[in-house]
Amino acid sequence: MKLLDPVIEVEKYDGIQIMKNIERACRTCYRSEDKITDTSYQNLLKNCINRGHESVLEHEKITVRMLCSINTYKDLTRHRAGASFSIESTRYCNYSKDKFDNNIKFINPVYITDPNNYACWLECMKNIETFYMVMANNKATPDQCRTMLPHSVAAEVCMTCNIREWKHVLELRCSNKVHPEIRQLLIPLLLKFKEDMPEIFDTIPYDEDFPKEWYAEIKIMK
Repeated sequence: MKLLDPVIEVEKYDGIQIMKNIERACRTCYRSEDKITDTSYQNLLKNCINRGHESVLEHEKITVRMLCSINTYKDLTRHRAGASFSIESTRYCNYSKDKFDNNIKFINPVYITDPNNYACWLECMKNIETFYMVMANNKATPDQCRTMLPHSVAAEVCMTCNIREWKHVLELRCSNKVHPEIRQLLIPLLLKFKEDMPEIFDTIPYDEDFPKEWYAEIKIMK
């Protein structure tokens, strides 16, 4: 058994170039390509967003990879309009094999702050792993073993969204009404997007009281 913290890995991108590409696509509507300058995208994108003309944001996309819990990706996969997902399958991944270090990995629920409740959770996860391995060693198939896996199991998720969908997802999923594990992942992502593409993401609010020490590590894909 291994306890892991969530991680979000973002593909390498150029935020300024993404916004300039969107500007060029948008100016097709008005045939105003001749008005493009090094900074003209700034006002144009702000105006588009203020007027609700956000379809132009769909011309660009960004992919992230997440190490998160089943609990988290079950919520995120509700976003289907402009998002695509590829997710580690518990039907085919046999965690009793060497490939998975012969153990089940769980996302550590740091938000369970009561020591007694955390101890209950930890004991439950240990028991689940024990009986998973018993079934696997008794030739049960992975899709039979997975029937006992809880929401805390860690999984790799690849998620691609166009920029409009990222804006929508982050507007919904960074508030204090959202499950803590989702805020752990998406608030750091939002803060990166705010820094790299402020004309698009800067006005999106988020739960500023969420403990920064709980933020998922954010990495750049190699």
